[in-house]
Amino acid sequence: MKLPLFIAQRYLLAKKSHNLINIVTWISIVSVAVAAFAMIFVLSIFNGFNVVISDSIHKMTADLQITSVYGKTLNLNDFPFDKIREIKNVELVLPTITEDALFRNDDKQQIGQIKGVPPEFYQVERIGNSIIQSRRSVSNDNVKFAIPGVGMAYYLGISPNTAYSLIQVYVPRRGNASSFSLENSFNTGQLFVNQTFETNQDIDATTILAPYDWLSQLIGYEGVASDVEIFVNQSSNVNKIKKEIKNIVGPNYNVLDQYEQQSTLYKMMKSEKLAVYLILVFILVMATFNVIGSLSMLIIEKKKDTATLRAMGGDNSLIRSIFLNEGTIISVVGGIIGLILGIIAVLLQQYVGIIRLGDGTGSYIVEYYPVALQLQDVLIVLATITVIGGIAAFTTVRISMKNFD
Repeated sequence: MKLPLFIAQRYLLAKKSHNLINIVTWISIVSVAVAAFAMIFVLSIFNGFNVVISDSIHKMTADLQITSVYGKTLNLNDFPFDKIREIKNVELVLPTITEDALFRNDDKQQIGQIKGVPPEFYQVERIGNSIIQSRRSVSNDNVKFAIPGVGMAYYLGISPNTAYSLIQVYVPRRGNASSFSLENSFNTGQLFVNQTFETNQDIDATTILAPYDWLSQLIGYEGVASDVEIFVNQSSNVNKIKKEIKNIVGPNYNVLDQYEQQSTLYKMMKSEKLAVYLILVFILVMATFNVIGSLSMLIIEKKKDTATLRAMGGDNSLIRSIFLNEGTIISVVGGIIGLILGIIAVLLQQYVGIIRLGDGTGSYIVEYYPVALQLQDVLIVLATITVIGGIAAFTTVRISMKNFD
């Protein structure tokens, strides 16, 4: 062990001549530990919510989506469906249509998106599991049914207790349309509803699923689609399949994974986590003021020791290294204690459940605050504590030692 680190360790553990310095030193360690505990626990909560949101988005979002680079639609007649289906682990390749629409049910109306999907879309297990069956059902091959999200159904006043509801759908008419006439500006159709789906709150509140052929005819999308959605085997490598598809479709098409399809939402979640991290760093900076106070008092107390070290041949660099190590050790010890306690608390919350979400009545998607511990966060928190503690120690030693030079 190097001499400065050895002496710094002795200073930390040895009893000081003034009991106040011992108290302030332990207050410094506890302050840093509390800050570290808060950082790892709060960041783990954000990770947990990100996992919950990602899982809910995954339910209704295709593994890969192909869109045209140059326009709103892509031509299905020359699209390489067969080549993509031949790729290993590709299960479904489906054209879909997404369009803004106005929905009406009796005296209620709501603006959202209507998504036309083929019948095979509901064969995907996670999508089928998201469908909420009505208490009563209607079966008729000539009747076209829509499946709204639970939020959209609520806004339109659609009750799950009724056999079915009839909604009016208004979609913008392609070509030159008169903005002064509802009939000339929109194509109008009717859909029956006797089911809903539930996934992510944003999707549930804005989306209605409709038959692909019906919506294609209503809009006039003959031989074209908004995009092509691809569902793959869940054990497969999505990135590898994505590269193979890019080689097939060429530069005229975008191939988007789930993160890229919901890029705005994921960027927002990352920004929120970064903002919270910076707030917690500010709290940590406040906690290091205790370290500064403790180190300043220790430097004053050890004035005689520093004189002895100089008499024995020690230079200012050695003395500075001793106190710099002392301040860093205080921060790191507090940080490690806080991290250990924080990791234990996160694991207890994850596997036992300590803190409930809301009033515990079951009105939320999850009953307890979701958490997810990531090694990356642990390393970032430890590095942040070490850097801030080192800067605080360096600044304190540099200023304090000027008085003894």
